[in-house]
Amino acid sequence: MIEGVRLVEEALAAGLPFQGALVAPDLARTARGVALVAELERHAIPVEEIGVRTFAQLADTEAPQGIIAVIEPRRWDAAEFAPRPGAVALVIDGVQDPGNVGTLIRTAHALGAAGTVVLRGTADPTSPKALRAAMGATFRHPVVLLDDAGFIAWARKHAVTLWAAAADGTPLHRALGKGAGKGDAGSVDDGPIAVIVGNEGAGIRPQLNAVAAQRVAIPLAQGAESLNVAVAAGILLYEVTRGR
Repeated sequence: MIEGVRLVEEALAAGLPFQGALVAPDLARTARGVALVAELERHAIPVEEIGVRTFAQLADTEAPQGIIAVIEPRRWDAAEFAPRPGAVALVIDGVQDPGNVGTLIRTAHALGAAGTVVLRGTADPTSPKALRAAMGATFRHPVVLLDDAGFIAWARKHAVTLWAAAADGTPLHRALGKGAGKGDAGSVDDGPIAVIVGNEGAGIRPQLNAVAAQRVAIPLAQGAESLNVAVAAGILLYEVTRGR
């Protein structure tokens, strides 16, 4: 289920299948709302108007915008996600806040990541809160759900180098400088890299740290303890992508 004008517009633009939509009378008070209903009807999507009180009971947000839709989000599998040489991917390990998960997917999409792998213990990326936080990125950006064994097998199959974010890791600028100019086929400079970010409190699980080729850190100002996981992922993805 998705809610809000922007998210429904994004789902339509992405060509996702709709089961139907519920609208409140307030939606017709804006030109954008009227246009959205017309577009839904043009796609032969059932639209039903319900009362304000009923809509408020169904809505998941505190200030609903007058439209809720039921969609069928795309399901990606590992076979469809084969990162090319030079690509960068994001891996989310055990991030439990759905808002953070959605923001991570939005960030990965905006920074040109090839896709995002979601591991066990992570909030559902298709939950209403995660979809709202992703601002439509989930509808276009490959998001693959894998268990640990499937993830490790995927990384080995596609020769993906794993970098784990860690407060005590190698400073990012030093990690990016390693191997510069080698030009070896299949080296970290040429092959795909997957950046792993972990749980807001506990970080990345030990079994994933064990298979990572490198643990990298973002140097922080003295006295600063940590960054929000989505902010950290944005910095890491930007710098790794730029350094390719």
